Amino acid sequence: MKPLKFTNDLAEKILVGEKDSTWRLFDDKNLTVGDELSLVNRDTGQEFAKAIIISIKEKKMGEIKGSDFSGHEKYKSEEEMYEDFKKYYGDKVTPESVVKIIRFVLQFK
Repeated sequence: MKPLKFTNDLAEKILVGEKDSTWRLFDDKNLTVGDELSLVNRDTGQEFAKAIIISIKEKKMGEIKGSDFSGHEKYKSEEEMYEDFKKYYGDKVTPESVVKIIRFVLQFK
């Protein structure tokens, strides 16, 4: 089981079905379709759900289009999107950075 961390507000969106996609850069977990996930609240350190990866698409940040946002939070601008990712990954985030667009389904206990 591979852990993925989410902020409290994103955890809530996942639990109510508003979010079923996450974008990850510099994948250090080697995430693949079929992986079982432990979804962890970054703020509390507690697991809030389990999920399974159902699809993965890789693209450069600069190539992200409207349909890539399905199940993912939206940004007001491209600049806001880059600033958000720089909070997690630092200044190495550029339009050339490869992002894994991961779609998942919750597994109920």
